[in-house]
Amino acid sequence: MKFENIMLHGFFAAGLLVCALVLGSMLTTQVSVPASVASNAAVSTSR
Repeated sequence: MKFENIMLHGFFAAGLLVCALVLGSMLTTQVSVPASVASNAAVSTSR
């Protein structure tokens, strides 16, 4: 029982760490919406 308890605590801590890192990276990313849309938009040259 002690080993399983330690493993569950470890997985919980790892999950919290991953969630915190992903949330932090999303909140600190400096991306302007028009620039990201313009870089991913398909350019049509023929009319």
